[in-house]
Amino acid sequence: MISTQDEIAQDEIAIVGAGIIGLAVAFHLQREGRNVRLVERGGVAEGASYGNAGAFAFSDVLPLASPGMLRKAPKWLLDPLGPLSIPPGYLPSIAPWLIRFWRASLPDRYRASIAAQCELMRLSSRSMENMVTRAGLTEHVRRDGNLQLYESDAEFRASLPGWEAREQEGIPFEHVRGPCLAELQPGLSTRFIIGSFTPHWQTVSDPYRFALALFDTVMAQGARIVRGDVAAVTPAEGGVALRLSDGTSSRASAAVIATGAWSRSLAEPLGDAIPLETERGYNTTLPPGAFELHRQLTFGGHGFVITPLSTGIRVGGAVELGGLKRPPNFARSEIMLKKAAAFLPGLKTEGGKQWMGFRPSLPDTLPVIGTSKASNRIVYAFGHGHSGLTQSAATAQLVTDLLAGRPSEISLDPFRPDRF
Repeated sequence: MISTQDEIAQDEIAIVGAGIIGLAVAFHLQREGRNVRLVERGGVAEGASYGNAGAFAFSDVLPLASPGMLRKAPKWLLDPLGPLSIPPGYLPSIAPWLIRFWRASLPDRYRASIAAQCELMRLSSRSMENMVTRAGLTEHVRRDGNLQLYESDAEFRASLPGWEAREQEGIPFEHVRGPCLAELQPGLSTRFIIGSFTPHWQTVSDPYRFALALFDTVMAQGARIVRGDVAAVTPAEGGVALRLSDGTSSRASAAVIATGAWSRSLAEPLGDAIPLETERGYNTTLPPGAFELHRQLTFGGHGFVITPLSTGIRVGGAVELGGLKRPPNFARSEIMLKKAAAFLPGLKTEGGKQWMGFRPSLPDTLPVIGTSKASNRIVYAFGHGHSGLTQSAATAQLVTDLLAGRPSEISLDPFRPDRF
């Protein structure tokens, strides 16, 4: 006979991972009257949700796997501290992923990825607006736009195909020079002669504080949180079973796997071979007042951004494909900070806090959103790369649709777990 406590647990949907994706899923499920249990092995939103660049990058629709990236990659890879690096010892492990990455950059697949990303970003914009309003998070959102900067006409011309793709999707932007550029960001080095301004780009006051505010909302609405490391999620009669690494287990009516870069180990035993890799992102957050930054700045040729936050100025980005086990290489943070000081000559670089986080990345830059082969009661929601915060609300809406058994607003075919 099942006890009352087991019956309550059985009625819950277990969300494995309390990062921004898991929290958004919890919020959306609660909106439909579902009971939710968050299962988190560490602190709430202390993974990639903690130290990201804090952008709602709805206009950032170009896949990392692109013809342009392949042209830059050989030069970047020669520099161990450049915008893209792979530790030599990790090359054998990542070789299959790199082959898929190359295939995803072929023209037909690249165009298909852009189309899918545009659909998801349009939904992301609408869903995020709704979630921010309903969860009472409006005060956390800045609407200052983003300024992408170029050091030469040649660099600017190389970016134009990407802007043409955005224009075809109706994404507003403006190319600026001279006084207009200086007005958008005073104090910028004169080495930058052109900028591309996207006015609808948004940032949050601080991504960790934004996530914690959402956590407070879902807890106030009745969510439970369980601290533990989920070792396995398996189908069970009438639902799913979760086994923790300490040997304990529990049941739930369904489960959502949203553990970011750690999701692969839960999917593989279920028969889903998903080529999830880890982009290690680095940043330094300088104290408030380090510079009068008007909006987020993107230095695409150097692979990093500078973001104004309520907690300071964050300098971070770049891509290091190095897995989950290697120790951080904070020389990458230091080189970005050194460049930032050259690009913003008045920047005060003292007192910064370094950080490294793991971005869950798939070869075609699209997340996995769909059900497991093993059971339609197990739903995947991971692999968002640089766009986890941006796409969190839309992912939550799509996951909620899957669990409710109703058609989704957009096609989920490009995000299928078995597409590889």
